[in-house]
Amino acid sequence: MNPVTGLNIGRLVLGVLALLSPRLLGSATRLDTANQPQLGYLARMFGSREIALGAVTLASSGAARRNLVAIGVAVDAADVVAGIAAGANKSVSKSTSVMLTLPALGAVAAGVAVLLTKD
Repeated sequence: MNPVTGLNIGRLVLGVLALLSPRLLGSATRLDTANQPQLGYLARMFGSREIALGAVTLASSGAARRNLVAIGVAVDAADVVAGIAAGANKSVSKSTSVMLTLPALGAVAAGVAVLLTKD
């Protein structure tokens, strides 16, 4: 499978999960779903972002696709920073910080790898 396709299908799956079952997504990332009533709202915002970015990237080609992959890298890098910051300020445990950060870091690495390849 093309790495851009794989990365963005992953975005779509994650986005749909966040929209349809924010508590499941929260539990999978070890967030405190029972005591965070706003989690559903924020997870759905995240989900709609992932779906939009994944869909538009899959629908694009050429330079536009590369630019969208670069935007995805920037968004995922911001998620890495957010995950690290949440652990550093103790709003989540260290292990939860890792669960939030590693997938975003993997997406950054995948996106950078795509950008470093020639079309």
